[in-house]
Amino acid sequence: MPLQETREIYNPHEYQTHCTQFILENTSAGLFLDMGLGKSVITLTALVDLLHDRFEVSKVLVIAPLRVAGITWLDEVRKWDHLQNLTLSKVLGSAKERTMALYKKADIYTINRENVPWLVDFYKNDWPFDMVIIDELSSFKSPSAKRFKALKKVRHKIKRIVGLTGTPAPNGLLDIWSQIYLLDGGERLGRTFSGYRGRYFHPQKYINGGIPTDYALNDDAEDKIYDRISDICISMKALEYLKMPEIIFNKIEVALSEKEMSLYRKLERDLLLPLEESDVDAANAAVLSNKLLQMSGGAVYDEYGDVQHIHDRKLEALEDLIEAANGKPVLIYYGFRHEKDRIKKCFEAEEINTSGDIAKWNKGDMAIALCHPASAGHGLNLQSGGCTIIWFGVTWSLELYQQANARLWRQGQKQTVIINHILTRQTIDERVMQALDNKDTGQKALIEAVKARMELNKNGGENK
Repeated sequence: MPLQETREIYNPHEYQTHCTQFILENTSAGLFLDMGLGKSVITLTALVDLLHDRFEVSKVLVIAPLRVAGITWLDEVRKWDHLQNLTLSKVLGSAKERTMALYKKADIYTINRENVPWLVDFYKNDWPFDMVIIDELSSFKSPSAKRFKALKKVRHKIKRIVGLTGTPAPNGLLDIWSQIYLLDGGERLGRTFSGYRGRYFHPQKYINGGIPTDYALNDDAEDKIYDRISDICISMKALEYLKMPEIIFNKIEVALSEKEMSLYRKLERDLLLPLEESDVDAANAAVLSNKLLQMSGGAVYDEYGDVQHIHDRKLEALEDLIEAANGKPVLIYYGFRHEKDRIKKCFEAEEINTSGDIAKWNKGDMAIALCHPASAGHGLNLQSGGCTIIWFGVTWSLELYQQANARLWRQGQKQTVIINHILTRQTIDERVMQALDNKDTGQKALIEAVKARMELNKNGGENK
């Protein structure tokens, strides 16, 4: 592996030293560390000790989102002086490429989470990794997912396991059972999801003649759950441990013309927008929310998947923001492919997709960068390239929103971070932004917001 010409000397914060020691002292460790606290270098520092000093482990698997598995962990190994003796093999690409990577001699093997079932099947009964690190443990929150079931099969063969995430329960504490199960094999929260749910939750309503749904926490359950897992989990927030850069949130509102708003309201009211050569329809509230977000952004996909242009209000506001940046780099988050295409048509914008793109941005050589929040959500360090974010299309996902903002607002950022939101007045944009501000997001909030608007229209309420 080629070495970086100049490596940095690692001078850990006190909390980083504490977390590294926590990994060394616990064969199962959950590090629920906020964005920017350095989860990767904390863990790699422990690995140096476990691999080369204590000889307690010999082969380490890192499971991560695809881009993080391909870029972030290798970048961290190359960055720090004390990690220079670690070797890494990326188990990515085609089945043949992944197989070849597994046969390379290395300390650490990184693989994307989607290929965990393939990896377990590849080794069958000969699982070789005595230590596993799950980067973004929250992506294993579903007990019915293939990746969880596969890793569960080999959990008993893993001597040491570390789970890293900033948001272990983005949608509530029901999400945490499978994550903790991977850490301790069911010792603290029980060996079955149904048993865990029965002990700590109660159904809020019943459907289809008695099937329980919409579970809520029992009155004293939250404290009990945290108490049960506290010995193997550390939870820290960035603002408590770091001097974070100042952050400024701006909302830039744009208004639709009367004609444009009438099109928006028609789709919102009727779940159907007839156009000259096609229709835009929405089968349910969730689909309608998606279509309305597209329309607030300026275009919408019709029944054939073609893009139907509605307005350019956000593009006009974006032009003003880019001009106001006066040549300083801006990072634009978009929600839909047609938004990306329309932005690229109007501006000399470049996408951030590869390690080369990331390096170019961090050098300050990319004036206008485009990224989808799901792609930049976890593990990418972009704080060296700029300090301005523009949300062209907002997202219902609080987790994606916070993680995407944390690409610039994090340790190492030397400037005030400015986060701009371009919002279309009297549209779903306002409800999404309110949900993000109130931290009340997710599928349920999305559907309730749309249903409330639909009911208002059906009852002849005021179009606000």
